[in-house]
Amino acid sequence: MKDSNSRIEIIDALRGFAVVLMVAHHLLYNLVTFLGAPGWFFSNPAFDVLQPFFAGLFIFLSGVSSRFSRSNVKRGLIAFALALVISAVTTFMRMPIWFGVLHLLGFSMLFFGLTRKFWDFIPRFASLVIFVSFFVASLLVGAHFSPRSGLVWVRGVLFVLGWSQPGFVSFDYFPLMPWLFVFLLGSWAGLYVRDRWLPGWFYEVKVPVFPAVGRKALLVYIVHQPVLYGIVIAIAALR
Repeated sequence: MKDSNSRIEIIDALRGFAVVLMVAHHLLYNLVTFLGAPGWFFSNPAFDVLQPFFAGLFIFLSGVSSRFSRSNVKRGLIAFALALVISAVTTFMRMPIWFGVLHLLGFSMLFFGLTRKFWDFIPRFASLVIFVSFFVASLLVGAHFSPRSGLVWVRGVLFVLGWSQPGFVSFDYFPLMPWLFVFLLGSWAGLYVRDRWLPGWFYEVKVPVFPAVGRKALLVYIVHQPVLYGIVIAIAALR
């Protein structure tokens, strides 16, 4: 039997699949915005359903991976620092990202790393009930409760939680509600993955291409939009 901390190829493959879909989503956005492609390229019923699904899959798998990390706090600090760099660069590009998926993952890793002993103390079933309940509650609260504030620092906290304020613009936006609880659900599932409770094929199956992308998910996320943006702008200039 393999060591419990060895890489599990199907998880890398699923992460890679989610990243490929994310890149395709951003490419379609660029084509519509900068090259005048038909709007349905980016916004249509199929993509409107798939986008939160593959984004949620990516966040969930990051939660699963948190159970294999030596230091979620260190990973979280690195991810959040990179997210701040992305905010600075995208603001300069006039496509600001104020709390995108990398901000969310950095915060979630930090939060989980600092509270892990608490969650490990709680029975697993109770943790599942808590995470699912808070996920559902955050969806309901976000849909029916929209607080507003004139205080700058309060407005900042509100948009991080999920209550965007008038004039707020972020080209990638994954607030803590409900996405933090998707990450925490992944951390719960990661216990069963780590302890090898799943069928044997889950740990042995081989998948082409996607695992390699999944292992480089952070690098792909950081570089893909600047590269896509540069290519599309170059094409627009040539036209």
